[in-house]
Amino acid sequence: MKTDISNYDAALERACATIAEQATPVDRDGAFPTASINALKAAGLLGAVSAKEVGGLGLGLAGAGRIVRRVGEECGSTAMVLTMHYCGAAVLEAYAPADVRRAAATGDHFSTLAFSESGSRSHFWSPVSTAVRDNGHIVLNAAKSWVTSASHSSAYVWSSRPVAAQGLSTIWLVPAGAAGLEVKGPFEGLGLRGNDSSPVVANNVHLPPSAMLGEDGKGFDIMMGVVLPMFAVLNAACSIGLMAAAVRRTVDHTSSTSHGDSASTLRDLPTIRNYIARMRMKTDMAEALLNDTVSALAAARPDATLRVLECKAAAGETANEVLDLAMRVCGGAAFRKDVAVERLFRDGRAAGVMAPTTDVLYEFIGKAVCGLPLF
Repeated sequence: MKTDISNYDAALERACATIAEQATPVDRDGAFPTASINALKAAGLLGAVSAKEVGGLGLGLAGAGRIVRRVGEECGSTAMVLTMHYCGAAVLEAYAPADVRRAAATGDHFSTLAFSESGSRSHFWSPVSTAVRDNGHIVLNAAKSWVTSASHSSAYVWSSRPVAAQGLSTIWLVPAGAAGLEVKGPFEGLGLRGNDSSPVVANNVHLPPSAMLGEDGKGFDIMMGVVLPMFAVLNAACSIGLMAAAVRRTVDHTSSTSHGDSASTLRDLPTIRNYIARMRMKTDMAEALLNDTVSALAAARPDATLRVLECKAAAGETANEVLDLAMRVCGGAAFRKDVAVERLFRDGRAAGVMAPTTDVLYEFIGKAVCGLPLF
């Protein structure tokens, strides 16, 4: 994903040094990557999608994708937390007042999405939670099933049914400390163990009407026009970062591990090199599709929506294949924590179940190819 962030490459690498150092304890302890996020904030990188006029970097989708990919090479949990911040910040950039936009640009406002619900499951675009007017306020009631950075965000970009308008949803900015909100954590998961993804329940949460982002009933448009492209591209970038890390670690392991009787390394075996070649080729194929998706969106090409759907599904599925190969090539050593391949293997599994799930994406892609409406 080519974009002009050369001025920030050094800052990104400094942040990634901290992220790499923190990756093992984040995974081992299921701890939120606070030090890693602080390093990204200090580097100014939390403002990647925010406009320069409010203190952001104005790097757009391509720049954010490049950052997430690099972070994903070091820590999947941090990459996913960063992905959700960028998704929330993109909505704020489009619809929030200037003071909130400025805070998001500096990272003082740390964002996330609260779309997934127990009732709507993977159909995140059609929430069952409610928002009603009551004596000049808006009252929210909801059971959000998975909210990344649930205990660490400043506020949630939140979906509900419309208050009065027609449509599937309305979007709100809900302060994390609002009375009536409860995080049902902590997160205990197979992978991405530090992403603090927990259920959040709203019980008669009162908001001012000004908390609405966009128009009543227009949440679907925000989800499809702002959030879905951002989330799909960044989720794919995270998966590609995991793949790139797996290739690197597999090469390192096979280059430094030898047979005592022959002194030959594992990489000297043609079969091993064949597997590594497959890993690299699959990684490059997924990245090529992601790059084309970014290009399609930038040029408003007719196939842009199809590419958005494809890039997340392809990267998630391909990551599983590449990480399976990494486990196979590294053998028994892959099960050790110090090699870190098993962490990548576990983290990579998450992409397929993040809404829209891979199976839902295949349904959408099939509809698009067959000329049927998606919804």
